[in-house]
Amino acid sequence: NGSRGNKILINAHANLRGVLRTDTSSMASEYWLIAAPADPTNEATYQKLAEVTNAVDLTTNYKFDIPDLKVGTLDSLVGLSDQLAKLDPFVESLVRHVAQYIADILGPEDSEKLHENLLVGSSTNKVTMETYLTRFQWEAARFPSRQSIPAIVDLISKYATQIDGDLKVKSGRYNALRSSMQQLERKATGNLLSRSLIDIAKAEDFVGNSEYLQTLVVCVPRSLYRDWERKYEKLCDMIVPRSSKKISEDGEFGLFTVTMFKKVMEEFKLHCRENKFIVREFVYDVNSLKEESDEKGRLEIELKREFNPLMNWLKVNYSQAFTSWIHLKALRVFVESVLRYGLPVDFQAILLKPLNKKAVKKLPSLLKTHFEYLDTKAMVDDAMDDIDLPGLATLTPKDYQSYVLLKVNLNVLER
Repeated sequence: NGSRGNKILINAHANLRGVLRTDTSSMASEYWLIAAPADPTNEATYQKLAEVTNAVDLTTNYKFDIPDLKVGTLDSLVGLSDQLAKLDPFVESLVRHVAQYIADILGPEDSEKLHENLLVGSSTNKVTMETYLTRFQWEAARFPSRQSIPAIVDLISKYATQIDGDLKVKSGRYNALRSSMQQLERKATGNLLSRSLIDIAKAEDFVGNSEYLQTLVVCVPRSLYRDWERKYEKLCDMIVPRSSKKISEDGEFGLFTVTMFKKVMEEFKLHCRENKFIVREFVYDVNSLKEESDEKGRLEIELKREFNPLMNWLKVNYSQAFTSWIHLKALRVFVESVLRYGLPVDFQAILLKPLNKKAVKKLPSLLKTHFEYLDTKAMVDDAMDDIDLPGLATLTPKDYQSYVLLKVNLNVLER
């Protein structure tokens, strides 16, 4: 009985690996990857389920073929199952991060190009994510099935870690350029209180290098133009008479220059604040204006030079990350199925696509009924009090299914 209980608990333990969150708002992109033992053959298992789901029009079904992999020992598979359960969400997060960054740098204006940049597969056969998943074929060239499962898992982990590290470096560099450009653009497009004066300030509007005189730039609300003209010469002594000149205007403010002796600048600024005139901190300097103009040009050139290589890298590595993720799903299904159904390996993996929200709600009940002959929950409940197996402390009736189940949400742009 103890041996029997251990086997039951190991099977139950295998079923409790992380199932991805169901989101019926994006159910069109959600797939259920299940596995059940041959009944009596793998083809019969597939056909029997197809008959049931087709009868009530719940899902579109696809065979999900996984090659014979090197099994190893039962103990090693239990540990490997835990490792896969931790690696899966990391790789999924990476897939989403790359996809969302592609959407981010393309921007709304190029959103129609997003689809073509999220194609996956080999360089000679790019397909949509849905096509890759529903027509899944194990890529033996990348993940040789003759290698042990731990070796394949290690390979996927290294792929993902390398992509994640490179993405942080490449996106960091590009984001820094974008941030600098956005700051310059904000300066150029704000109102006269904040925008750059590079395309407004002219040499003839300012006194040159003078030991005593200084020209200030003042933002005056449009409603206070008359106050400005009436008051500016009287705000303090030593204002050059009739030196005020409007050099620009927007919907809120007019931009005026006024010249005075340097010694009264601070007093003039104080009285401006009292009258709701805003002095811009600006000194006309040809070299500074040229540097700002040159900086914008330099950033534009650098962004253009960086964009294409970055986009090419993102496309290639999005495909690598996504296809690695789906192979990881296949590995999880294989490991969970061996733990649950035992040896020799003889199970059928099936991919189900719920057709609508109603199907998402009804599918669990249908699958529970269809696979009830596999159900050992009652025996699990009887055995739990007597047998201690690491990792089963959180086992509850609602967590348990009699079949292997993983969910795959292809809505990778969902945050």
